Amino acid sequence: MLVPSRRRLRFEVLIVLGLSLGQSAVYSVVQLLDKMTRAPLAQGTSTLNRSQSTREYFDLTYQLLDILFALVPVVLVIYFLTEHWPTGERGTSAFRRIGFDFARPGKDLLQGLGLAAAIGIPSLGLYAAGRALGITTSIIPSALDAYWWTVPVLVLSAIRHGIVEEVIVVGYLLDRLGKLGWSTPAAIAASAVLRGSYHLYQGFGPFIGNAVMGVVFALVYTRTRRIMPLVIAHATLDTVAFVGFSLFGKAVGLG
Repeated sequence: MLVPSRRRLRFEVLIVLGLSLGQSAVYSVVQLLDKMTRAPLAQGTSTLNRSQSTREYFDLTYQLLDILFALVPVVLVIYFLTEHWPTGERGTSAFRRIGFDFARPGKDLLQGLGLAAAIGIPSLGLYAAGRALGITTSIIPSALDAYWWTVPVLVLSAIRHGIVEEVIVVGYLLDRLGKLGWSTPAAIAASAVLRGSYHLYQGFGPFIGNAVMGVVFALVYTRTRRIMPLVIAHATLDTVAFVGFSLFGKAVGLG
């Protein structure tokens, strides 16, 4: 097996993060500063799924393209995680290495739904507390116009977020930081801080909540070596938030 040098791994990590969630974290910090210098955070708004055109099928096209191209860094990560063995020898699949496969669908589903419940319920309380303290913006999970494709696109968007974040921030980053000599607690802390950082545009409450979620998810992964339950949990949380708000948000006074 060909083992990359530490110098190459450092550049690799910087490239992956620069093309994906590291870039998002930088933009998030700038957006937070922009909001804080305009008005108190409590008066700010963060919209997660926006319409990109007033023309229905162009909007649908833009939404699907966003989802598709957001997954490209995941493909890059899978490529980097693939073990390159000498000709004629076969290594372990990258999907299998990080547990991003369907080897145990029932158990992964149950663990994922359990994680979603354990994270989701406290998150509602944290959001309410953040709003009360003035450290969290008003979050609008979906501002898409109501079309026949709105709910399916929101579900796909939730799955996209689950795959991108869990594969890159947990599966890939913990692997690479470990190979760079980082201790497990330090790698988990870095993963959690990164997760919180690209949510800073929503305020300090979501930063804290997502950092805590990052610690929990990373700990689960270090014990199970399975990314799939984390993807299921994340996608479930986002689906409930996106679709629930789209269907019922305005009816209950959240829109």
